[in-house]
Amino acid sequence: MTDPRFISTPAMNPTLAPSAVIEALRAELGPQAVRAGADLPVRHHNDASGLPASVPLVVVRPADTAGVAAAMRICHAHGVAVVPQGGLTGLCGGARAAPDQVALSLERLVGIEEIDPAAATLTVRAGTPLETVQQAAADAGFFCPLDLGARGSCAIGGNLATNAGGNRVIRYGMAREMVLGLEVVLPDGGVVTSLNKMIKNNAGFDLKHLFIGSEGTLGIITRVVLRLYPKPASTLVALCAVNGYDDVLTLLASARQNLGPLLSAFEVMWPEFWQFANTHAPRARNPLADDATPYGAYVLVEALGTDEAMDTPRFEAWLGQLLEDGVVPNAAIAQSLADARAFWALRDASGEFHPLWPGHLAYDVGLPVARMEDCVIRCRAALAEAFPGIDSFYYGHIGDGNLHLIVHLPGVPKQPKDAVNAIVYGLVREFGGTVSAEHGIGTLKRPWLGHARSPEEIALMRVIKNALDPLGLLNPGKVL
Repeated sequence: MTDPRFISTPAMNPTLAPSAVIEALRAELGPQAVRAGADLPVRHHNDASGLPASVPLVVVRPADTAGVAAAMRICHAHGVAVVPQGGLTGLCGGARAAPDQVALSLERLVGIEEIDPAAATLTVRAGTPLETVQQAAADAGFFCPLDLGARGSCAIGGNLATNAGGNRVIRYGMAREMVLGLEVVLPDGGVVTSLNKMIKNNAGFDLKHLFIGSEGTLGIITRVVLRLYPKPASTLVALCAVNGYDDVLTLLASARQNLGPLLSAFEVMWPEFWQFANTHAPRARNPLADDATPYGAYVLVEALGTDEAMDTPRFEAWLGQLLEDGVVPNAAIAQSLADARAFWALRDASGEFHPLWPGHLAYDVGLPVARMEDCVIRCRAALAEAFPGIDSFYYGHIGDGNLHLIVHLPGVPKQPKDAVNAIVYGLVREFGGTVSAEHGIGTLKRPWLGHARSPEEIALMRVIKNALDPLGLLNPGKVL
C-alpha cells in the first residue's frame, strides 16, 4: 500500500526555475504576501496530522479573493501545485504541502462582512476562526451551531472544505447544512461568486456542494454565507450512567421522542474512556463520584431551548421518568453553566491523550448506531489478541453514528499503525460504516477510501476532479 507521505505530485514546469514563480507571485501580490526561505513561518510546515514536517516552496498569504485568484492564475500558468491552508488543525494531512508546492494560506482573509438580521445570515471571509464567527453571531442575537474543540484556531473555510461535524450534528446537521452561499476560486484562477442568502433556491445545480467536503481539491473557498439560528435561551446538560449499550439506545430513542428539537448533543463514553477522563481531565468534575458502580456506558445529553421556564421542568421530568423506570440508574443535571462546562470537560478529555501518549493512534469512523457496540466488542478483542497489553478507548457522537477510538501500545516507541489500521478499518467495512465521519480523508486515509466508497463512486470523484482541475494542481494527492 502506498505510503501517503510519498505521493507523487505534478512536476513543476521544468522550463521555469522556482525563483521565477516566487518572483511572479511577489510582483503580483507584494513582498509581504509571499514568504520563502528563512522568512517562511514554521507553522506552515505541517497541519495537525502528525506526519513529518514538510517545508513548502513558498507560502502565499493573499488578503482578498482577488489575491487568491491572482496566485492561482500564476501557479496554474507555471504548472505549480497549490495546497490551501486554513487554521492547520486538520488531522488527516490535507493541508500539508510538499517541498515543490505552494502553500496558499488564508490567514489574512479574515473578517465578518455582514450580518443580515432579516435573512438570519452571516457573510464571512474564509480564514476567519470559527470562534470569531460564533461570537459575532452571538453579539447579533443569533446562534452559530457549528462547534468543535479547535474552535479558537480552525478557520471557517477549512471547516467547510472538510464538511466538519462536531458536537451538535444530531440537531443541526454537518457543516454543509449551515451554508447558503459560497465564493470559490477555481484551479485556473477563475472565481465563482454565489453568495446566496435564500434557503429556497432551486435554480439549476447547487454548486456549493461540489466544494463543501472536497478538502480543497476542487476549489478554494474564499467567502461564505452561513445560516444563523435563534440564540438558545436555555442550556440543559445531564450526565447519565447506564448499564449497557441497549440502554444507550433506549435513552437515545427516548431523548428524540420526548425532547424533540431541543436535543442538541448525545455523547457516549465507554468505561475505559470514562476512567481516563476522570483521572486525566484537569477541568472535569465527575458528578457521579459518590457512586462506585462500574456502569456499562456514560452518556452526556444536551438540550438547547428557547424558554427556560418551560424547558427545565420538561427536561427534569423526562430524566426523572427514566430514573424511575431503571433505564438510567444514576444521573446528574448541571445546575449552572459552570457545571455544564465541567460535564463537557469529561467528554472533551480526548485532548489529554496527546501529552500523555505522543504518537498514539486516533480514529474517526462512522457506524450504524444499532451495531456500534458489536463493533466495539470485536475491535477491542481483535486489538487485544494482536497486541497483548494494548489500550483502546471508545467515545463519540453516537447520536449521529460517529465513533472515536484512541489506541496506544505501552512501551513501544513506534506504534503498530499499519496493523491497527487494518483491524479498525477492516471492521468498519464489515459493519457497513465509513472510515471518516467528520475529519476528512486527506492523505492518511486515502489508502482506505475504498473501504467506504464503491469503485463507481471513486471513479465519479475522479471525473469531477479531472473536469475542474485537469492539470491536477490543486491539493494534489489528497482524497484521491
